[in-house]
Amino acid sequence: MTDNPQLIEMYRKMLLIRRFEEAIFDLYRDGKMPGLAHLYAGEEAVAVGSCAALNPDDYITSTHRGHGHILAKGGQPDRMMAEVCGRVDGYCRGKGGEMHIADFTLGILGANGIVGGGLGIATGAAFTAKVRKTGQVSVGFFGEGGINQGIFYEELNMAAAWKLPVIYVCENNQYGEYTPWRKVTAGEDITERARAMGAAGVRVDGNDVLAVYQVTREAAERARQGEGPSLIECLTYRYTGHHVGEPGKGYRSDAEIEEWRRRDPIPRFEKYMLEKGIASGTDIEEIQENVAQEISEAVDFALNAPYPELSELTKHVYVE
Repeated sequence: MTDNPQLIEMYRKMLLIRRFEEAIFDLYRDGKMPGLAHLYAGEEAVAVGSCAALNPDDYITSTHRGHGHILAKGGQPDRMMAEVCGRVDGYCRGKGGEMHIADFTLGILGANGIVGGGLGIATGAAFTAKVRKTGQVSVGFFGEGGINQGIFYEELNMAAAWKLPVIYVCENNQYGEYTPWRKVTAGEDITERARAMGAAGVRVDGNDVLAVYQVTREAAERARQGEGPSLIECLTYRYTGHHVGEPGKGYRSDAEIEEWRRRDPIPRFEKYMLEKGIASGTDIEEIQENVAQEISEAVDFALNAPYPELSELTKHVYVE
């Protein structure tokens, strides 16, 4: 499927995302970051598996729970941490915060606080790629709540009609804020909605990074060959609450949380690498130490970076 260095890098990125989110939680509890954050812990295999199947110049759009997507696509932890902390050395000079990080040089067209809000941007990027004949693919990440938004059907219809090179990756983490997805979503298989429009649709174990990688690579190949869009539903789970300000209890049982933790994508993939001889225990320990050091440096960078000057209030914005 892929070579050992890439597999090791996939493990490293999943671990980097997990440690990044843990560090944000610590900053929140210590009162060192403004506002709230929506953590991605538990869903790492979706972002890493998907982005590993893309080319460097391919596009992605993200969501309010988007740190994992950005790190998986190559975002820098220190600049991301600075943005989360509202510092001027962040990706958006401290003005975007944790929900609105972008880096156009990496094809990261931005996270979005609107449910399904990135789908139109991803579809538009795919349209430009087709018109310019660049061979690029666009991926729009969104949660299962977005599957019931009108924009999803409008964009999928347009992408299917025009055979646009776009992949819609639905991260079904089982809850829309505090509501189980099955209470508000009709049907047993949401990928049928894509097939009804003539697009490809596939459901995959979102905690299996190699499974996500494989289906995304196949979807990207179809897209580059002019065969149009795909919908990938990744079944996964967030370990924390909807945001860091709520514990994620009450509407979820301890048994359910524990069941999903047994499927944790990181130790699962670590076990796979050890069994296949892809990495040794020493290799794993070295990666863990390096990631811990990288996150520690990112936190120091963020906390030592200055806040934006008041004079920047009307700079780098659309309207003054």
